[in-house]
Amino acid sequence: MKHPSNIPTALGILAVILWSSTIGISRSLAEEIGAVRAACWMYLAGGSLGCLLIFFRGMRLRRILSLPKSYLFWCGGLFIAYLVFLFMAIGYAATRQQTLEVGLINYLWPALTLLLSIPILKKKASPFLAVGILMALSGIVLAMVPGGKLSFFSFAENMKSNSLPYLLSFGAAAAWALYSNLSRRLAGDAEGDAVPLFLLLSGLALWALSGLFPQEINWTPRVGWELAYMAVLPGLLAYSFWDAAMRKGNATFLVSLSYYTPFLSTLLSCLYLGILPGWNLWAGCLLLTAGAIISHRAFKRPLPGMTSPSRTD
Repeated sequence: MKHPSNIPTALGILAVILWSSTIGISRSLAEEIGAVRAACWMYLAGGSLGCLLIFFRGMRLRRILSLPKSYLFWCGGLFIAYLVFLFMAIGYAATRQQTLEVGLINYLWPALTLLLSIPILKKKASPFLAVGILMALSGIVLAMVPGGKLSFFSFAENMKSNSLPYLLSFGAAAAWALYSNLSRRLAGDAEGDAVPLFLLLSGLALWALSGLFPQEINWTPRVGWELAYMAVLPGLLAYSFWDAAMRKGNATFLVSLSYYTPFLSTLLSCLYLGILPGWNLWAGCLLLTAGAIISHRAFKRPLPGMTSPSRTD
């Protein structure tokens, strides 16, 4: 296995930063044109643009066709599932506060990535992994209790009243954790970028589901620039950057860095949506981040194929 390159790692850092703006802007779009419809348009646009660029560069098209079929099938399916689950969760969220909670659940994926590396990448972990996972889950529960009144009954009532977006968001986190592991295992040394194709297929899948979310469309200049921003930056570029980083960069460092994105994502979402979050949301962020860090520390060695440039063990 070759040492990871600094360039894909830097691209992965940019992807994490760009994704931190996704939840807030997606909710803003959801209120004007619907979350699923907005996602459909922005990923159709981003995927089409990426595929056009590939079409005019024939060598890149040949590289896509030469990618392992298992990678195209499994990782392509997981990529589509991730975006469908995430934006359906945002669409079903009843309030802006629930949108923040849905976004926080989505950030279980770093800890799940490490957990799933055990069966997928044959990695061994200490019992502290279970401690980290429990802390992360506790953070999610704390963030979701209404008014910060922590009790099993308040949490159960919140889930009972509108459980679907939370379940969908957890499904999205699991799908992305699987994708991040399998992309390394199935196509770590391969050339070619299939992300534009995955984005285009995701847009088509979301278009097929958009009828489940009927909503009056309110076109404004703000909607236009939000769609353009989401299509190109957190869409086409960020997902392409992350795919390259997971396959050829320092994935251990990037997964560790992603543990801190719940704070950045929640902060940006609150600023963009004009929400003053309660103490329990920030406490939940802290627990989730601490749990993810402990999960990472449970692995005494880097994940197979995820060594840093200065180590070979």
